[in-house]
Amino acid sequence: MSILLAMTETDAAAAGAFAGNSMIIVFYVIIFAGFYFLLLRPQNKEKKRIAAMIEGLELGDCVLTTSGFYGIVIDISEDTVIVEFGNNKNCRIPMDKSAISRVEKAENN
Repeated sequence: MSILLAMTETDAAAAGAFAGNSMIIVFYVIIFAGFYFLLLRPQNKEKKRIAAMIEGLELGDCVLTTSGFYGIVIDISEDTVIVEFGNNKNCRIPMDKSAISRVEKAENN
């Protein structure tokens, strides 16, 4: 009789250990899902938004650079743009497309 009692105690201990391990796994899954929805997903959405903004860039658009300068796009190549700054129209600077932080579309009047 004591052998049966000993087996049931070990079985209960094994079941308790399995329940503890499964709770740890569930906890890690919840933590990973939280990180995904709070950190990774918004970052990926922002990257897609910026990529779409850069793809829609056209000549004559007003852009804000990451350094805070406003300018007008006068030429677009594969990975660079030439932006004209100021009112005197002689300050033209080539820059990488990744240096553009905001685009305001030119009004067609």
